[in-house]
Order: sequence, then C-alpha cells, then structure tokens
Amino acid sequence: MNAESKIDFIASPINRLAGELRIPGDKSISHRAIIFASLAEGTSRITGLLNSEDAKATLNVFRNMGVEIIYEDDIATIHGAGLYGLKAFDEAFYFGNSGTSVRLLAGILAAQSFDSTLTGDGSLSRRPMQRIIAPLQEMGAEIFCSEDGTLPIFIKGGQSLKAINYKLPVASAQLKSCLLLAGLYADGITRINEPQITRDHTERMLTQFGGLINRNDMTIEVQPGSLKSTDLTVPGDISSAAFFIVAGCICPGADLLLLNVGINPTRAAVIDIIRMMGGDIEIVRSDETAAEPVADIRVRYSPLKGIAIPEQLVPIAIDEFPVVMVAAAYAKGETILSGAEELRVKESDRIEAVATGLKNLGIEVHTQSDGMVVRGGEVKGGEINSYGDHRIAMAFSIAAINATAPVTIRDCFNVNTSFPGFVESANELGCNISIKTDNV
Repeated sequence: MNAESKIDFIASPINRLAGELRIPGDKSISHRAIIFASLAEGTSRITGLLNSEDAKATLNVFRNMGVEIIYEDDIATIHGAGLYGLKAFDEAFYFGNSGTSVRLLAGILAAQSFDSTLTGDGSLSRRPMQRIIAPLQEMGAEIFCSEDGTLPIFIKGGQSLKAINYKLPVASAQLKSCLLLAGLYADGITRINEPQITRDHTERMLTQFGGLINRNDMTIEVQPGSLKSTDLTVPGDISSAAFFIVAGCICPGADLLLLNVGINPTRAAVIDIIRMMGGDIEIVRSDETAAEPVADIRVRYSPLKGIAIPEQLVPIAIDEFPVVMVAAAYAKGETILSGAEELRVKESDRIEAVATGLKNLGIEVHTQSDGMVVRGGEVKGGEINSYGDHRIAMAFSIAAINATAPVTIRDCFNVNTSFPGFVESANELGCNISIKTDNV
C-alpha cells in the first residue's frame, strides 16, 4: 500500500461488540519523547512509541540531523545529540501530515546554526503557521512562511534568541510547546500565559528530562539549560481510545475493556463529556505514580442524552470532537458544542466535515463559526467524505455500528498517521469494517 493508493472504508452495522483492546501509544507523547530524547545528553529508551506515520516523520527529521535512533518493535533507543549537537541537512525537512511535528520542531530549528526549510503534504500545507511565526520572530528568529501563512517555512540559522513574555492568543498546546522549546535556547526566562489549560505533556516531559520549567497558575516559565537522558513508557492514546469509548456506548449489549490508556487530566475530558451524556465508563485500574497517569477503562452500552458541552472542557478534548459528535447523533435531544474554533484549522475543517457527514446519515445539524448543534435521531447509511482527515474517517467508521445500513467513508489513507491497525483492532472487537483499495 503506498501514498498513491486510494483507500475507502465500508463500515456495516453490527449486533455485538465485546472484548479487550490495548490502545496504541499516545501520539502527542510519542512526538515529545522523540524530541526530548534527541535533544538530551546521553541515551534514552522509549517503550510503547506509536508506530504511526506522524511519529515516523518526527523520527526521520532527527535522523536527518544526525541523531542515532534504533527503532525495533515499539521501543526506540535514542542517542541524544544535546541541544547544540544537531547537524545541518542538505534538503528540506518533510513532515508529512504531522502538524505537531512541524510546529514543535520550528521552535527548535529557529535556534540552530544552520538554515532550514520545513515542508509537508498537501493537507499539512493548508494549515495555519503564522501563529508560530510571529512569536518566534519576536524572540529574534529569522523565520518566514508563505504569503498565505502556510508551509513552507524558511528559517535562517545562526540567530540568538531572547526570552519573551507571551500571551497565547488561542488555547493551543502546539503553539505553547513550540515557544517552550525555543525557550530552551533563549537568553533569560521565557514566560507563556495560557488563556485556558491545554494538554501539558511538554511540561511534564521537560521535567522528566531535567528541564528548568515551572507553572504558576496560567503561566509557564522555562529557562535555558541542558537536558539529561531518561527512560520512559508511552501510555495508550486517549484520542484513539475515544473511538471505542463511543462505540461501546452506542452498541446495545457492548462491554469493552480498553487497556493502559493515558488519563492525563489535561487530555481526558472526553471521558467527562461522554459521562455527562450518560455513558457507562468505569476506571477499573489506574496508576497515577508515573509522569503520565494511565488506567484500564471499561465501557458498556448506555443510552445517551444530549448536553451543552462545557466550554472549559473544549481545549482539552479538541481532538476527540469528531467522535463525540457521532455520540451526539445517537443521543436523545440536542448536543451543543461551542468555543471550538480550533476545529476549523485541523487536518480538515472538522466542523464542516462532521456536520456534512452527519447530515448525509440523516442527522439534523446546525453549524456555527465555533461549533455546532446536533439533534440525535436515527442514523442511516450513506457515503462520507473524510477529506483525508484520519479522525473523520475513524469517527464515521464508528457511526456505522448502530446505523440502519452500511456507511462508506472515502479517502481514509491518513488513518495510519495516528492509529495504524485501526480497522483490524475494531474488527477484533466485533466491528465490520472492510477496506477497499484502488491504485491511482
């Protein structure tokens, strides 16, 4: 299967869903583990690394800069180059579909002695980059992007960065992390103020690697200083688990056990939201002693009801909303999502992609600039365009579980960016998803 393949999913209704599933490693944590281990002094061993196209993009960029990385099964042994040991690469850095990789690495590359060009695939090349350009320029970086504010990004090396006090204009963990990474190279203390709490994997991992970082209420401070190697384990991805949390809730008689899922409180709001809708979700084993808390999650079928999703939960469930809105389609009454403008600038315009898909399945949806209102009802079969967005493709595969007829989802190739083996995992639990591949 190659990038020239056209991949569609055909998901059919089922009458049984049960079993255990070990969720693949967390994508956000995998990226950061590769980044910090590569910048550290010494050798780090990362267990449970997500074997996805996005994580491979981050691995490849550091390999291109001379970092020695041995990756076998789900374990990566990374011989760190230190903050100042990265080497120039003669070609443009290619980040595929990974927005996290390109935004976080921009903060690092802005401080290097060599020039860099950052590129990506067609989808990534449409996503906004100006939000990281402006503050990095304020720090003294010579960094530019296209006139449209998108890739490619061009960075002139050899610049000295200075610390800044910066108030994030949007609640964005990627923007925050980009500036914290740049702050490792800056002269002074870099302070980042968040309008709302966002996922804190960068702060937690910086601490693990010996970074000088501190949080005071909504402000994070980072000082320059070397990082030290460490060994760590990547928990299962709550964003991937979310598809099966919703699946369990909408399939009559379902009983699922999802193993070793990360439940970082800045990421696990999807559990709170589905519980508010009436979801039967039980934490049956938890371990909060590690840097990233983990748990086994049991999910059983439960009739859902519509809710107004609390806006304070939106930034910490932003990636899960495609499948949360599928849950809303099966819920009694209206589910209201607002304060989610960030969904407009993901791999697709997820507000429009979800709304169009649900309408195609017979569900009443009204969109707003920052969200949507979904009225639950009978989910029918139909055809969905995923717009090449992995989370849209997987969400509508789950929507078919209790539909009246099969659902065909077009353009699903990018599912491998975050959840390789999604179809096989779903089918092991009782789903009925087939893959249709055409070479184009």
